[in-house]
Amino acid sequence: MAADHAIPFSVLDLAHVPQGSTPADALRNTLDLARHAERWGYNRYWLAEHHNMVGIASAATSVVIGHVAAGTSTIRVGSGGIMLPNHSPLVIAEQFGTLETLFPGRIDLGLGRAPGTDQMTLRALRRDPEAAENFPRDVLELQALLGPVQPNQRVRAVPGAGTNVPLWILGSSLFGAQLAAAFGLPYAFASHFAPDALMQALEVYRAGFQPSEQLDRPYAMVGVNVVAADTDAEAKRLFTSPQQSFANLVRGTRGLLPPPIDDIESYWSPMEKAQASNMLSCSFVGSADTVRQGLAAFLERTGADELMVASAIYDHGARLRSYEILAEVHGSMAAGVTPI
Repeated sequence: MAADHAIPFSVLDLAHVPQGSTPADALRNTLDLARHAERWGYNRYWLAEHHNMVGIASAATSVVIGHVAAGTSTIRVGSGGIMLPNHSPLVIAEQFGTLETLFPGRIDLGLGRAPGTDQMTLRALRRDPEAAENFPRDVLELQALLGPVQPNQRVRAVPGAGTNVPLWILGSSLFGAQLAAAFGLPYAFASHFAPDALMQALEVYRAGFQPSEQLDRPYAMVGVNVVAADTDAEAKRLFTSPQQSFANLVRGTRGLLPPPIDDIESYWSPMEKAQASNMLSCSFVGSADTVRQGLAAFLERTGADELMVASAIYDHGARLRSYEILAEVHGSMAAGVTPI
């Protein structure tokens, strides 16, 4: 693996609640993983906004970001993402302005256009279902509220104004790529669960990019799943947890993160396998060497500037070990070590 592909690796933590545990357990594990990730050299640690999902504990995303940032000292912490249609830009500017004020130079604000939930929950959030149509305008409003105060500006985010928290556009379609390019913002593609438009979106983003005050050249971060273990067989068994979860998603029966099983083929139907496997196609599962070779080819193909890694592993100790192995892989890639 060439040394020029020693790009930053980061963590996407969905704060999964495994079967037999609670949201309190999940949030304790989140902080523990963040502290380990900081020590292992990961670049940033992102959390995501999902509502009405019993298996995900990060609904109050900015609160969890504050919890993680307070318990760490150097790693960047942020949202992957805040679903802006669920909120007023002013409230998000105040929340992230407060985070940036408390933890200067460490906060990222990734923004998504999807609601991150179902229509009934959207109504419970008191948001207009058409709010997603205003996403570009809301991004600009939020950016202005986090920027310098303008003459005669009557509404200010306090804290927030002048903090210039870095914004990211998240997406899984060409819309987000076009918007990030037009606004000159970094772009994070959700290929860890929606990989179909990955290559086309990267092409659209890079071709259309307009430099901005925040960013002078395109910067694309790509999401992947990694399940690493000491052997390929052990990693494949651990990977049956997200495979079951995605099969459940296809069935419309979301729930807690299930424990691994010995035979995934007995769990899903051929149709469920096809759909779940497509959603999980940007996944790298195995020992250090297997993961290294897979990631090397993926980075060569995408030219990603950064990798955002999700790992839905049932056992917390096994999840820590997976990220530890990945950190070792990253180190060997940085050193230009060729896989055996």
